Amino acid sequence: MGIRCWRNPLLLLIALVLSAKLGHFQRWEGFQEKPMSKKNMNSMLNFFIQSYNNASNDTYLYRVQKLIRSQMQLTTGVEYIVTVKIGRTKCKRNDTSNSSCPLQSKKLRKSLICESLIYTVPWINYLQLWNNSCLEA
Repeated sequence: MGIRCWRNPLLLLIALVLSAKLGHFQRWEGFQEKPMSKKNMNSMLNFFIQSYNNASNDTYLYRVQKLIRSQMQLTTGVEYIVTVKIGRTKCKRNDTSNSSCPLQSKKLRKSLICESLIYTVPWINYLQLWNNSCLEA
């Protein structure tokens, strides 16, 4: 009975496709540094800084100063570990014109290095910040 089921070409084809797919995912070796398109990187960084500013208790907004490192891993979507330098701006939380806020100077200046794990499903435009930690630069 077990041998007869393999005589069906459709079942054999399904078994081959599944084994090929599973083998493909087993070869993926965790987070890797891969180039990302400028569009994807900008949307990722914008999502990160909006999430950071929403969670922050600071009176002033922050902006990304520099992308330090980016790594990705394929899972059910795409996971990114992003390391960035962010700086405190002169714009306050309730400012509506915060698209081009200059950075603070002198005693209110503050820079942080943040490492974040961001999960995305690009084909449905879904982003979620899973983990974030920042230290003073």
